[in-house]
Amino acid sequence: MGKVIYSVASSLDGYNTDTQGNFSWAVPDEAVVAALTADLASVSTYLYGRRMYETMAIWETDPAAATWSPESAHFADTWKRAKKVVFSSSLAQTWTERTRLERAFTAEAVARAKSEAPGDVTVEGPTLARSALLLGVVDVVELLLCPVIVGGGTAVFPDGLSLDLRLVRERRFDNGMVQITYDVVRP
Repeated sequence: MGKVIYSVASSLDGYNTDTQGNFSWAVPDEAVVAALTADLASVSTYLYGRRMYETMAIWETDPAAATWSPESAHFADTWKRAKKVVFSSSLAQTWTERTRLERAFTAEAVARAKSEAPGDVTVEGPTLARSALLLGVVDVVELLLCPVIVGGGTAVFPDGLSLDLRLVRERRFDNGMVQITYDVVRP
């Protein structure tokens, strides 16, 4: 059975978006996109909340997204091949292939997605990941640290969370981004 991975871009002060909801400072260059896409080779299912799903669906619904660069095209192909589970109480339906809608995010729903997945599962976005972290279902935390301090916004980790982590990988990129990957250490 695969792992549940929380992979997120983060400012150095621990935010995924700034106070206006902007994350343009986290846009990766080609080398970073290539590395992240290679990491996704083991991922067979993405878990999304409504907002993150609406943001990521562009990779299937807007053909122009794949023309941004060769690495964007490769990422779009990788994204489209994976299954998606969208957790939302307000979304009426999904509009991408290989996507199902679930109304409640629970430990049981994550366990079901994990057991159905032939590979790893990612929890995408800090809002859904907050719930996953507090439920104790995350196996790996992967941060893409961006060389910026934004001073506030959507926190990468929820207040009150306590986790023991073991560093398993670090990668530096020429654009100043650093990717660090930790396994969650369970007692």
